[in-house]
Amino acid sequence: MNRVEIESFIKSFTLFFLSLGILISILFYLDYSQKVMALDDELFSQMKVCSYDLKCEKFDIDFVEKKTQELYFLYKKKSVLQAYFPISDADKFILELKFSKQNYEKLLQGMQTKMLLRFGVVMLIVLMLSVLFSIYALSPLRNALLLTQEFIKDILHDFNTPLASLRLNTSMLKKDDTNKTKIVRIEQAVQNILDLQENLRSYLHNHEMQKELFEIKELIIQRVGNLQKTYPDIRFEVNMQATHIQINKEAYTRIIDNLLSNAAKYNKQNGSVKISYDNVKDTLNIQDSGKGIKNPKRIFERFYKEQERGIGIGLHIVKKLCDELNIDIKVHSEVGVGSTFALTLR
Repeated sequence: MNRVEIESFIKSFTLFFLSLGILISILFYLDYSQKVMALDDELFSQMKVCSYDLKCEKFDIDFVEKKTQELYFLYKKKSVLQAYFPISDADKFILELKFSKQNYEKLLQGMQTKMLLRFGVVMLIVLMLSVLFSIYALSPLRNALLLTQEFIKDILHDFNTPLASLRLNTSMLKKDDTNKTKIVRIEQAVQNILDLQENLRSYLHNHEMQKELFEIKELIIQRVGNLQKTYPDIRFEVNMQATHIQINKEAYTRIIDNLLSNAAKYNKQNGSVKISYDNVKDTLNIQDSGKGIKNPKRIFERFYKEQERGIGIGLHIVKKLCDELNIDIKVHSEVGVGSTFALTLR
């Protein structure tokens, strides 16, 4: 299961299990309270019978002076349970029957043990039912996700033919010097489509377990070199030491490409992009001198965008990949000054 499916399973399971668990706990508590009352009634009934024939070994019998005691009532004190009954032809004295609180606690403990065993069995059944219910409830979501993924894969596959034709024809048109500017624009548009295609491919895959060791500075310089061809007026500055990290390289590259591309795309004319790495905090910082972001908290939402360019999915994909790779991504931005993205390995 992928991250979305696991999250849906956990939420469904938690909701179902806790709801039934709370309901069953309340029912068992009410049942236990009734059983305690039944036990008290049974003891009082036995005391009542004992008050007639005095043939009872489980109770302590005594005669006390009648004061303010209430007859035919069970008193539950800290150390003893006691009840008072009248004596025939006696006005000043009454019969007192006592039952040890220790013996009473033993009866309660035996009753509690039985109920706890029943409660454990019932909760085990509820646990299994919760798992089955969560799996059953997850099935429509899994089917919908699979259909969506298959649809996107088919679209990505269908992209290949027209894109290959576009690249072939633009390379042939390059021979005509009069159309060079237009051809460069067409090539940039094709490259944007290819980048989007790669983003969608990365979006479909789970990269968390596929890790490899590579040198990050070398990767940054390589990606910056590719971008400088498209954005020759932007100044890229790489200020970092040679550092190796172990993570999924393909997904990490997609994150870097998206952030660097946005830093250049939404920069001001003759602006700059500074890339640095904090070896102490394991944090990569990408700082640009661009337009800035009005609502930094919303930029990772799907289809959210503040500019006319783009479709608002790039940073959403970046956030998804960061979650898969256990990377904390934070952004600080000021309109008219620029933005800084910080990627910290957990």
